This record gives sequence, C-alpha cells and structure tokens, in this order.
Amino acid sequence: MTLQIRSLEERPDAHAAWDSFVAGHPSGTFFHRAAWAGVLSAAFGHRTSFLFAERDGAITGILPLAAVHSLLFGKSLISLPFCVYGGPLAADAESFAALLAAGEAAMQQAAMPALELRLLDQPPAGWLDPALWPAKSDLYVTFRKPITASDDENMKAIPRKQRAMVRKGIDHGLVGSAGRDVDTLHRIYAESVRNLGTPVFSRRYFRILEQAFGQDMDVVIIRDKDTPVTAVLNFYWRDEVLPYYGGGTSAARACYGNDFMYWDVMRRAAARGCRLFDYGRSKVGTGAFSFKKNWGFTPTPLDYRFRLAPGASIPDHNPLNPKYRLFIAAWKKLPLPIANIVGPRIVRGVG
Repeated sequence: MTLQIRSLEERPDAHAAWDSFVAGHPSGTFFHRAAWAGVLSAAFGHRTSFLFAERDGAITGILPLAAVHSLLFGKSLISLPFCVYGGPLAADAESFAALLAAGEAAMQQAAMPALELRLLDQPPAGWLDPALWPAKSDLYVTFRKPITASDDENMKAIPRKQRAMVRKGIDHGLVGSAGRDVDTLHRIYAESVRNLGTPVFSRRYFRILEQAFGQDMDVVIIRDKDTPVTAVLNFYWRDEVLPYYGGGTSAARACYGNDFMYWDVMRRAAARGCRLFDYGRSKVGTGAFSFKKNWGFTPTPLDYRFRLAPGASIPDHNPLNPKYRLFIAAWKKLPLPIANIVGPRIVRGVG
C-alpha cells in the first residue's frame, strides 16, 4: 500500500475518481473539481498540474495547481487561480504531506517565487506548519449562510433595511430569468468591471465555463421591462449556490437591480434544493464587503497560505494596493470597446 503522487495530466482516466473524492470530502468545494484543469488551460493557456495521492489504486488526496505568468504581475503557482477556494484535500496526514512536498517540488522546478493555497477550511492541527506556510488573512473574507426552502423565511432573514431594497426592486416590476445567456452576462459584466477599474475576462471564458460545468451553472438575468440591467453567473455544488461573476449597468442602481438580482438567485436556488448561499469572497473595506454584510452575512477571514522561495514575499496583486491606483483610475476612463479588447490580455496574469 505504497503512497504515490500522480497527476491528471498523465492520468486523464482518473477524472471521475478525482471528482468522487472531492464530492465525498467535507472540505471539498466547486473549485476543486477536475474540470478546472481544462478551463484554465483552454481559457488562459495556464499550465496545470492537478496532483493526486494514490494508495492501493484509490485516491487519498488531491492538490490542483496552475502556473500563472505575467510581465505585469510576476509569476506564481496557485491552487487555484481565478478560484476563491482551493488547496489540498486529503484523507490522512501522510497524503497531505506528500501533496505539499510535490507542490513545493513543482514550485522549485518551475522557478516560481511562491506557491499559494487558497484554503476555505484549515487542515487538521499539525498538518500545515505555519512557520513554513505563512498566512495572508487580513485581505479577503468569505460570506456563507444557510438558507431554507421557504421564500418567506429567507426574506425575513434579510435585515430590515436591505429587505426594503429588495422589495423596492419587486415593486418596480423587475423580472428575473435563469438560463445560459453568457453573451448578455458578458455585456453587462464588462461594463460593470470597467466602471470599477478592473480588466474584464473574455466572453470566450464564460462560454468555456458553460461547456465545462453544464447544469451545475446558470446565468440569472434581471430585466427592467425588456432591458437587461443586471446579470450573474452562478455555480451549484452539493447543496450550495455560489453567485460568482455578476454586475449591473448604469441603470441598475435606480431600479434596485443588484438587490433584486441576489434575491432572485436565492429563491431560485432554494427551490432547486440549495441550503447554503455562498456570497463569495470580498476584500475588507470595499463596497462589495459592505453590501454583503447588509444582507446579514457574517464575514469569515480566508486564511490563504504561501510557500515562498528564499527572498520572495507574499504576492499583493489586488486593487487596494496603492501602486495600482493610477492604473485603476485610467482604466475607468477607457472606452468600453477598448477595455474589452485589452482587458482579457491583462486579466489572465492576475490569477
């Protein structure tokens, strides 16, 4: 029963076993799924190394990795870029340690300055040495909260002021629909992130997500009369819903489009059988952070861990970093067609 480390790249027949292990692990997330290897490779050209520990023919642990290279932002090995959660999952301490060692070896072989583990849940005590794996836990938080099958109970669980905003959207006559319209989503999302000073993903990336995850994702679009004003791409995992890529047009605020959109996602997810609403991560001190707190969600710090090469420091590629202020200010002024052409070439290196 010797433990061996293999990869999905050399064993594509192991995809189903990988996903079965993730689904059965209490800390497994949507972002641990094997399909992300193909998504990251096809959408961004990133080299993946989806490692798994195997003992006696059975998977006992997994560690999905992808290498990000950028002239602007440097390079890192991340578990997992463009995903808010990741990191190793293991059934036992030996498998966990072997995966960490394999990850470090991959970092050294590729001459990467850092290996980043985006953990949602911390591993058992003693499995991860904090001296070797320093944390960055003061930047991102996640917002996760149970929901019920009752729309009335879920509405009452929203704090009074935010509930009033949702009801204003309802009274305004907003209408939601769920489907797979990634083109409308991208058009709205591109305008929204440009206004925030952030480069947009390509439309092709959203289409790749649709192809990769099928019925485990959808797009909810909110219309004011016949005009789309907000849209969000949602992931579904076990009994959880994760609204992930969303945005609104300039007209959304006046009709309470964003408030109504997340309520529409919540009620649809509850009817689908979801019992946990994952609002995703936000940066502390941002408007998104405040918006989610207003819904009655309690922020939980995300304790990301890093293995650093000698002399390297923890990467700081986020909009709150002062060195990006001029870039963000300039980006907000770009004409949308230009931002949509240039943005995907930049954002692929952010991770």
